[in-house]
Amino acid sequence: MKYSKEEVMQYIREEDVKFIRLAFCDVFGKQKNISIMPEELPRAFEYGIAFDASAITGFGDETHSDLLLHPDAGTLMLLSWRPEHGKVVRMFSSITYPDGRPFECDTRSLLKKAVEDAQKAGFSFAFGAEQEFYLFELDEAEKPTKVPYDYASYMDIAPEDKGENIRREICLTLEQMGIYPESSHHEEGPGQNEIDFRYADALSTADNTMTFQTVVKTVCRRNGIFADFSPKPLENKPGNGFHINISVKSSEHPENLCYMIAGILDKIEDMTAFLNPTEDSYKRFGNNKAPRYISWSSENRSQLVRIPAAVGEYRRAELRSPDPSANPYLAFTLMIYAGLHGIKNKLDLPPAADINLYKADAETLAKFRKLPEDLHTACMMAAASDFIKEHIPAAILDIYCNK
Repeated sequence: MKYSKEEVMQYIREEDVKFIRLAFCDVFGKQKNISIMPEELPRAFEYGIAFDASAITGFGDETHSDLLLHPDAGTLMLLSWRPEHGKVVRMFSSITYPDGRPFECDTRSLLKKAVEDAQKAGFSFAFGAEQEFYLFELDEAEKPTKVPYDYASYMDIAPEDKGENIRREICLTLEQMGIYPESSHHEEGPGQNEIDFRYADALSTADNTMTFQTVVKTVCRRNGIFADFSPKPLENKPGNGFHINISVKSSEHPENLCYMIAGILDKIEDMTAFLNPTEDSYKRFGNNKAPRYISWSSENRSQLVRIPAAVGEYRRAELRSPDPSANPYLAFTLMIYAGLHGIKNKLDLPPAADINLYKADAETLAKFRKLPEDLHTACMMAAASDFIKEHIPAAILDIYCNK
């Protein structure tokens, strides 16, 4: 449900809410928040709540450190794991300078602009998110280990799959918060799990992705285990993927899906530093269903982009290279603009690669472009890209490529 400001204030009064978290994230997608009391909410809506930006990675230094958070009433969500009396709610927030100018490193606002640009061009994009994560034991000091919670494999069931009840609790918690999972199962790695939720508009899906990681980590800690979303938690085991499903709608032209995919393939090298922003991200490529080559096909999980078996409104493309260390607001922003680039220029898709690229010979593989080999190469490609410079503020590009 999307609330208005007046409805939010009424909800706060009637539901015994004592703490309101104003949530945002740094440029790398790490969630932050400030808690305010109910009496401060009218001021937050009218003027914003100030915070010290110099303490946030990438948000500047002490010389110009004041920024303001402006809560988005439509994102009001009860944190169901907090106490029943003295409830806690959360709203995502936009960030501005004290003079009202948008803060250029507010990645959520970048996604809002991308959605608006797409709508002006006559298109709307929907996204679905699939994130994988490992469950690890905690040691006696309650610090994470690399000991998997179980040693089950793909889609195993209890008792081998010890994560079954954890996933159930996560899904029920998400449902209480208005986020509806579609499916959950054990993944290939020991202690590895996946939960997928319904597709929605870009901003809602990005918000839900942020919320999803928070819920998973909270539920797991409550059960005495640790949830690890890093790209490659265990050497020689499957990495964690962040598979992003995307579809495009307009009043006409069903071939826009093909143009959109062609645009994403055309710009994927430029975008990779933002889809895979850590050194370990590149250890995942080329094995265990994580792509290395720039290709597409229907249903084939060895490809960078696949078109899952679906019809009608469920027809979409799945980008398989991103990992959960990516900032979803930046990832979706770039995918929208790359899709629009393909549609605007009516880019032709290359021939489908209906082969298993993990088993193909060197001669066959030589015909395909490759994703960047490492983060340094990805950053060099991003820094040299006119596409990236057009859609990513210079401050964010500098933070990613000169960190």
